[in-house]
Amino acid sequence: MIGWIIGIVVVLLIVCWVIGTYNGLIKGRIVVDEAFATMDVYLKKRYDLIPNLVETVKGYASHEKESLRTGSYDAMTPEEKIQNGAQISKMIPQIMAVAEQYPDLKANQNFMDLSHNLNETEDDIANARKYYNGAVKQYNMKVQMFPGSLIAGLFHFETKKMFEVENAVERQNVQVKF
Repeated sequence: MIGWIIGIVVVLLIVCWVIGTYNGLIKGRIVVDEAFATMDVYLKKRYDLIPNLVETVKGYASHEKESLRTGSYDAMTPEEKIQNGAQISKMIPQIMAVAEQYPDLKANQNFMDLSHNLNETEDDIANARKYYNGAVKQYNMKVQMFPGSLIAGLFHFETKKMFEVENAVERQNVQVKF
């Protein structure tokens, strides 16, 4: 009789552990999705803002606008949005370098407003990226660390990709080509 009670208690403890671990993984995935959605708002804002800025920088607009707006933002996957955001991050210094060559353009109110909005958006993206990467780190640790990895594998929880900016590109000198 005592053996049955101990067996039932052990089974209940294992079931509670599986349920708790599963719910923790679900919660982590939801936090990652929410963090991405927050960052996505700012990436979309920048995605829409850059062509306006480029249009203002007349000599650069015809080439770069087409390369930036190759499809619908909403139709992109999260991975494509992150990749597109990285491409835009690479282009912003080039656009600003072209603007530096035109003092009249730098004094243009429309350009100044767009530039100010872009700076604010870049700050928002940086903060959202920190939050997203923190959420991804916590989630990935739950997915990869034992014993949670057992439940993660059983229920097909996959690690998420961090939002990273290519530092090598950021450290290079800006080269503007017309």
